[in-house]
Amino acid sequence: MAYDFSKLKEQIKETEEWLSRELSGVRTGRAAPALLDSVRAEVYGARTPLRDVASITVEDARTLRVIPWDKSALKAIEKGIMDADLGLGVSTDEAGLRVTFPELTAERRSQLSRLASEKTEQAKVTLRSHRTDTIKEIEASEKEGGMGEDEMKRLKAEVQKLIDAGNDALAAALKRKEAEIAQ
Repeated sequence: MAYDFSKLKEQIKETEEWLSRELSGVRTGRAAPALLDSVRAEVYGARTPLRDVASITVEDARTLRVIPWDKSALKAIEKGIMDADLGLGVSTDEAGLRVTFPELTAERRSQLSRLASEKTEQAKVTLRSHRTDTIKEIEASEKEGGMGEDEMKRLKAEVQKLIDAGNDALAAALKRKEAEIAQ
């Protein structure tokens, strides 16, 4: 009986995408609109994601430009950015906001590296959980008589290969992020 690994492959892909989104929110020395994805502003009586009430563009290497679609939301957006406590400077003008990224200190770089490592470890724990679930399914199938012991061992080895490949992808993402942080 051929075991279908598509569910496991999809779970590995989802975990990699989750880590990518999480790491994009970890601040580096350069301005990136993704860093404001977690910011929510109190606009029209609801906590609204910043990208839903304003356009966010990169002005230069250390500055983002936030231009609200409704100028009356300017103060709420400024408050939302300040409340997010991202360590960013915010200044307003008649057209919108400028969000400046201060130079990272060595201590802050090490904190960010630790944060990126923690997020990667969470993703690895998730992969191990998916591996355990898949192996349990394979063992249950073997007990039902759906496959022999040799086939079960081969499938377990295949599961481990897929998980190892997923872990390698997670490690590569962490390495890229740590290189960004170090710049």
